[in-house]
Amino acid sequence: MANQYKKTTNLPKTGFPMRAGLASSEPRRLAKWEENDVYELARSQNEGHETFVLHDGPPYANGPIHLGHALNKIIKDFINRYQIMQGRQIAYVPGWDCHGQPIEHKVEEHLGTKKFNETDPYDIRQLCRRFAVENIDLQKAGFRRLGVLGDWAHPYLTLSNTHDAADIEVFKKIWDSGAIYRGRKPVHWCTHCHTALAEAEIEYADVTGPSIYVGYAMKERPEGLESIEEPLYVMIWTTTPWTLPANAAVAMKPEAIYTAIKHDGKAYIVLADLAQKVCEVAGWDLDYVEVDGKPWQAVSNELEGLTYTQPIFDDITCKVILADYVGTEDGTGVVHIAPGHGADDFYVGVENDVPIIMPVDDDGRFYQGDTYGTGGPWSGMEVTEANPKIIQWLDERGVLVHAGKITHSYPHCWRCKNPVIFRATEQWFVSMDDTHLRDNALDAIEHDVRWYPAHSAKRIYSMIEGRPDWCISRQRVWGVPIPAFTCADCGATVMNDATLDAVIRLFNEKGSDAWFMEDPSEYLGDADVCPECGGHHLKANKDILDVWWDSGVSHTAVLQSRSELRFPADLYVEGSDQHRGWFQSSLLTSMGAYGCPPFKGVLTNGFTLDGQGRKMSKSLGNTIDPGEVCDSLGAEIVRLWVASIDATTDMPCDKQILERVSDAYRRFRNTFRFLLGELEGQFDPAVDGIPFNELTAYDRMTLARLAQVHQKVSDAYADYRFNLVYRTLYDYVITELSNGYLNATKDRMYCDAADSVTRRSCQTVWYEILSMLLRDLQPILAYTTDEVLEYVPVAMREGKDFAALLSWYEAPTLDQDETLLAAYNALLEVRSAYTKAYEEALASEVITEKTTQATKAHVVLPQDDPAMKSLYEVMGGDLAEPLVCSQVQVSFGPELSVTVEPAAGEKCPRCWNWRELGEDGLCDRCHEALDAEQGEE
Repeated sequence: MANQYKKTTNLPKTGFPMRAGLASSEPRRLAKWEENDVYELARSQNEGHETFVLHDGPPYANGPIHLGHALNKIIKDFINRYQIMQGRQIAYVPGWDCHGQPIEHKVEEHLGTKKFNETDPYDIRQLCRRFAVENIDLQKAGFRRLGVLGDWAHPYLTLSNTHDAADIEVFKKIWDSGAIYRGRKPVHWCTHCHTALAEAEIEYADVTGPSIYVGYAMKERPEGLESIEEPLYVMIWTTTPWTLPANAAVAMKPEAIYTAIKHDGKAYIVLADLAQKVCEVAGWDLDYVEVDGKPWQAVSNELEGLTYTQPIFDDITCKVILADYVGTEDGTGVVHIAPGHGADDFYVGVENDVPIIMPVDDDGRFYQGDTYGTGGPWSGMEVTEANPKIIQWLDERGVLVHAGKITHSYPHCWRCKNPVIFRATEQWFVSMDDTHLRDNALDAIEHDVRWYPAHSAKRIYSMIEGRPDWCISRQRVWGVPIPAFTCADCGATVMNDATLDAVIRLFNEKGSDAWFMEDPSEYLGDADVCPECGGHHLKANKDILDVWWDSGVSHTAVLQSRSELRFPADLYVEGSDQHRGWFQSSLLTSMGAYGCPPFKGVLTNGFTLDGQGRKMSKSLGNTIDPGEVCDSLGAEIVRLWVASIDATTDMPCDKQILERVSDAYRRFRNTFRFLLGELEGQFDPAVDGIPFNELTAYDRMTLARLAQVHQKVSDAYADYRFNLVYRTLYDYVITELSNGYLNATKDRMYCDAADSVTRRSCQTVWYEILSMLLRDLQPILAYTTDEVLEYVPVAMREGKDFAALLSWYEAPTLDQDETLLAAYNALLEVRSAYTKAYEEALASEVITEKTTQATKAHVVLPQDDPAMKSLYEVMGGDLAEPLVCSQVQVSFGPELSVTVEPAAGEKCPRCWNWRELGEDGLCDRCHEALDAEQGEE
């Protein structure tokens, strides 16, 4: 544009900076939010409106936040900000999970194991409390830096007195229902953490260990084998030799056929279908024991009750039983049963009156002694240390058939990552079936809760459907005690409504620390009586509740105790691992106590991976620290990354991915700046706006499309599909605005007379675009939209000082919007065809000036295409502006085609379009614009 005409145009002017400087500007804006308590402003402006409660799943207070934390909290912030704009009164109370073994383990590491074991439990708890509080403050700062709105001044902590008391309130309700009991069962036991673990605290990893085949000497012979010369054994296969001292039976498959094979003067009973495979493993030739010239066979039911000598203790006799779970694909078809070391073994043992033997202590070492129930030859040894010794001992006695190695999946402690063992101990359980808790929970999953994504319902359903009774007791210090007492006189467990009510009062008043600092029986009052013997010497139980119980009862401790919240919550949002953790413990405790789920909806997010799809870990050096990203690129980049991904699946992130997100951010920011350049201080819709149905045809088409895009965005937000929000807006901004409408109409915006109807029509649509983008992106780009708000026309601000307080955008309605949309879509096709034709003309040098304004387009519209006819009717055949060329000739034909040639006329020095120029050297449009400007002067 010639310099002499530059001042006559409406070139962009805005104070909105091109460079964001997010790392330095965001903390200042955050300080302003906190100074003005934007969260409370949002709540108060929607007071009395419909409420929306997203209940925060408490992260564990044990270190700085990681990318997974950031992902989860940002998703929650997207939801809450959208709900605020919808006019709902949100209530978001952040929380922290403060109890449990990981914190206790940190304290043990700090003190050293010896000093830790010598320290009073009350003092251990104070050190744990201090560690938790310090990490809560650290994490809180990280979450706030991400721009997450919430009641950060009043979070909920599972270590608070009221939460302790709520644990017992829920315990009492479920106890009263008859679902809680104390029993001796095999549970996952961590020998490093010295506690029982629930299924939710178990991770599985491959281990390589022993695989042995052993013969147990039969004391009785089945029919047909009474007279054979060979000593007779029943052969078992096991991967845990250390459980042999606890053997109490062997199990066979009901109705299955068994046979006998012989080798080196000994005979062994195995499943007939596995005889060949057993021989191959042992390196034997298959040689059946024959009776009357045929291989001996018997149905397992005929062998039930036969006895054999316990493999380690010769003075103990055990028996053959039947069990449905006996496999027929591997091993020998005969299962070594140690009821103290396995859930299946336990239950089949109970059914068959088999003793539960437990020769292993809390440290995973065999008890001292030479009798059944001790370690015998391996007294004092740790179980894995004993494995090779037991194998050697079996070999020396001639009963070891084969010893090898096998790699298989094995349970590990989710905290210390060490393998666990199954160990029968006295524990507290919640029955899944005695009071129909399982059935009720499954019914709620199917009918009372909406799951996002929908298939996640199947995951939690299958977990609850197959889970055993919930072991809720732990043998640790840092947690809420199980409110039981033991009579020192007769050993009976004392628990009833009176004692439970007393404990609830104690915990509300002094917290659960009092259980370890004082004698809690002093607070029992008249309840200090053993119902069995009438004694008054009650000792407090030292087990604590499973930490999942602790966090799971937040529906009572938080939702039902804070006036701004409600039960059930509208939504729970956590990672997919919480289907076996917090989601499940919340559901089960709520169903057990109240008969209903604590949530109406559950949204699940996946896990963060590096750019190569690997799990992030410090050892691999592939972690992304959200704090460092905030300090370098800005929190907006983390937020935009969260919006750009399908968070319901596992999602990658690395520096390259964040760089691409940064580029996307710049495009959004530049679009805001571009729009502000023609609106800031220049446009008041009440004075300058054009009625929507009086806009130019191109503007009306664009406005109809804007409404359609906004509806798609609104639906995506409502369905928690934030990647669809991002993709819809990104594609719209880049493809349809930056490369389309905004690029096409900037000529009209710059060069038409400032107050002309055509320019005001354009400004009206630009205003709507800016208003829509400001609101549709506010939940995601919280900092940037807040900055944009400072520069928008006054009317767009709604009298608000912060973007978070804006109402949701209301798209205009237009006459014949379906016709306009059909025309708009047809225009996109024509523009694409024109772009291709222009590039071809440029390549073949049909045109030489590299600007579309130097072209004339010949457009042939398909005559049988209704949308193309709509385009022609709406635009009146004038397609020059949307194609950004100087002249367009439109006709109809069999199919869409566009050809490009040089434009006629001359280049206008003011607008650079090729047209017939007047005596003043300008095109008619520019001449009129200058006349209008001079007339105003």
